[in-house]
Order: sequence, then structure tokens, then C-alpha cells
Amino acid sequence: MKRSGLITTKIGMTRLYDDAGVAHAVTVLSVGDCAVVGNRTMDKNGYVANVLGLREAKEKHVAKPQLVAAQKLGVKPFRKVVEFRVSEDCIIPVGTSLSAGHFIAGQFVDVQGTSKGKGFQGAMKRHNFGGKEASHGVLKAHRSLGGTGMREWPGRVLKGKKMAGQMGNEIVSVQNLKVFGIDLEDNLIFIEGAVPGANGTFVLVIDAVKKEHKDLPIPTKGADKAPVAEEAPVEEVKEETVQEGQGE
Repeated sequence: MKRSGLITTKIGMTRLYDDAGVAHAVTVLSVGDCAVVGNRTMDKNGYVANVLGLREAKEKHVAKPQLVAAQKLGVKPFRKVVEFRVSEDCIIPVGTSLSAGHFIAGQFVDVQGTSKGKGFQGAMKRHNFGGKEASHGVLKAHRSLGGTGMREWPGRVLKGKKMAGQMGNEIVSVQNLKVFGIDLEDNLIFIEGAVPGANGTFVLVIDAVKKEHKDLPIPTKGADKAPVAEEAPVEEVKEETVQEGQGE
């Protein structure tokens, strides 16, 4: 059984207390208007997945292919669209609105976000190098990374060498974070610990792949299915028979 994840927005961090009065540092994630905007099936696509969208977007800000696809399915275009691979029994109908009740307090989740960008940094800050000595002949090279290449062979810098460069602004995944609690009224999820990314960025949340889960809502909970227009009842028309010789 593999359930769908959620697309959330990072609100920030705060402190909450448990029943014993112990303080816990938690990250607040908002589910917002997350909804199912499509499905992938084994017959048509070769795999099974739910396509989720978050943060409704204006039509002028959406690419034409995505806009046409949303119109065909009868859903609104969203700013962030992500696929979540699921099992056959965890397919959610298109148009279903998701809520924080998709997860339960006490379970473990994996989160994924884009880390904060820190610009171009040296090797000491980026890779935790120790640097050179402060004296004994070292001149203006205290924070340099040292030698990077070889001599005659191979005569080049190997790929992947830890050097200065852009730090941050990359996709980071954190596993086995505990759900401290949920707020169904405001559609919020409280995760213990830090979650990668700046406030206001998108964060993906799924069930922890390295933990066993029990009593989880399948395929989801607290979801409202998109309203379907009811067809007007068709009145039966009785055919009137006219006997011969009448109606003169």
C-alpha cells in the first residue's frame, strides 16, 4: 500500500507543548487549496499516480499546454503541480480537495524542499574545510582550499572535487520526521524539527518509506469530492391513442 503525498507551503517555525509540558520545536506547513488535478493509470500511462496541484493560478500566468489540460479535466490551473506514485487502491478521484487530515499525529513522514540559497561560498563554509595555519609562513591563503589537481597524470581536476561554488538552492530531502499534530480548522500540519526551504516555499510531504504505518486513512481523509451536476429528471410522456371515428 502506497498512499499519495501532499504539496504544502512552509509557514515557519514555532514552539508547541505536549501533554507533559515539554516544549517541541515544530515547523508549520499549510496544505491550503491542495487538490487532485489528474490521475495516471496503468492502462494508459504504464504506471499509477495521483497528480496534485497547489495554489490556484491565473490563466494568464499558466502555460497553454497546462491550461488546456486543466480545462479538459474540468479543474482549475495551479501554480505547483506534482505527481505522486501510488498503489491501485490509493487512487483519488480528480477534483478531490485534500486536507491536513491525510496524515495523523504521531506518524513519521519524509519531506522534500528547496534549501535556502547562500550564493558563492568558499570551501571552508561550503564543505567544512579546516583551512591553513594562521602562521608558519602562510601568507594570504588562510582560508584557501589547497591543492586541487595532480601533476603529470591525470593532469586535470577530477569531477566532483570539493571546491568553492554556489551553496544551497538545491533539492533536499529529510527522512523520518514526526508529525506532532494537525489543525483541521486551519488546514495545518505541525512537523517536529526543521524542514528545508525558506518560508513561503513549496514542501512535499509523504509517508516515511523506512517506517511502518498503521491506521492511516486510505486513500485519504477529510476530502470533499468535487460536486457533480445532477441531471434533471426526465418526465415520461404518455402517448394518447385516438380511436377511429372520434374527434369529428
